[in-house]
Amino acid sequence: TAVTGLDPIIDPDVLEAGNSFEGLHVRGWDSDLWNPRYWPRLRRPSVPSWGEPYEEIADRMFTAIHRAREAAEGREAVIVTHQLCVVAAARRARDLPLAHNPADRQCDLSSVTSLVFLGDTIVEVRYAEPAAHL
Repeated sequence: TAVTGLDPIIDPDVLEAGNSFEGLHVRGWDSDLWNPRYWPRLRRPSVPSWGEPYEEIADRMFTAIHRAREAAEGREAVIVTHQLCVVAAARRARDLPLAHNPADRQCDLSSVTSLVFLGDTIVEVRYAEPAAHL
């Protein structure tokens, strides 16, 4: 508030997606997913079977995105959320399948994914990593 003069709006639609892999390391050769005890959770990766379905994540994210776009009409809106929520929204905006390999996500720490609208139509999806050099 002190920097922008704006009060943040807490929107439950942008909360992190719940999943049963919370707290586990799931990327790279030292991934916990190599352990057979976790394999039953991976029985339906297109849904996913380990947590909130991708469709539900994308639906609630787009509800929040449209609400923010309308509130910021003619200006910019910023939504801060977690990786899977960003990826689900970006993949839907790009008309890509929501099911994906989590190791191939384009969404790193402190990255910025931008949806550019013309009216209520998304005309561009941009991705940047302003803190990549750190």
